[in-house]
Amino acid sequence: MLALITGASSGIGRDMARVLSRKGYDLILVARRKDRLEELQKEFNTKVEIITLDLSSNENCIQLFEQTKNQPIDFVILNAGFGHCGYFHEMEMNKLTNMIQVNVEGLSILFRLYLNLMVEKNHGYIMNVASAAAFTTGPLMAEYYATKAYVYQLTLAVYEELRRMKSKVRVSVLCPGPVKTEFDEVADVRFQMKSQTSEFVARFAIQKALKGKLVLIPSKKIAIGKFFTRFVSEKTLAKIGYSFQKKKMVSINFLEVGRNR
Repeated sequence: MLALITGASSGIGRDMARVLSRKGYDLILVARRKDRLEELQKEFNTKVEIITLDLSSNENCIQLFEQTKNQPIDFVILNAGFGHCGYFHEMEMNKLTNMIQVNVEGLSILFRLYLNLMVEKNHGYIMNVASAAAFTTGPLMAEYYATKAYVYQLTLAVYEELRRMKSKVRVSVLCPGPVKTEFDEVADVRFQMKSQTSEFVARFAIQKALKGKLVLIPSKKIAIGKFFTRFVSEKTLAKIGYSFQKKKMVSINFLEVGRNR
């Protein structure tokens, strides 16, 4: 058995690698930080190939596929992604375009390419990592929430396509709430809600995905919240989202400082 994981050098991706290795999977680990991947590689008894690539370009995404397409990959986890906090109209253009590239374009390219291979073989699992952000709107993290909604809706649509085809390929989308990872440092936020560990989320996600579950929500509170959003207006959700995001700021002055970055 062989699994490929993007964003594998830390957090959920790293811990998914650990879970799958314990289950006997050989691994292809993809991330930008070679030193992190090499350290992680030393932990495993199964075979591990490391690929150092920045998936913020379409060319690198295609290169990854071309480099791995002839290997018997059973499980693909598309976990690479990042977020940023601040007013959308003042967001640095390079951060805006990079987020779209990694969270949307890169994921879509890899999803399509590996899915096509698996459909031909009528076998395999693909997990797209989204977020609980996919279920609502997120002022002050507007683009991040939008990219995760895209990943969520894309996966649901492809699931139905596969079901109609009677394909044995399984797709799932992971939608965690706050997780103790490096994400908050990159995004300049501090979660006020109690965070789950990346180890717990990884174990939960792998277990449910291998059972064929479509939407993977590790937190019961998030699952309940998702249910009740259908009874609340979009404007009210936006107001709630703004208040929630503001509480997550690293400091009360972040918005003012962030405007000049």
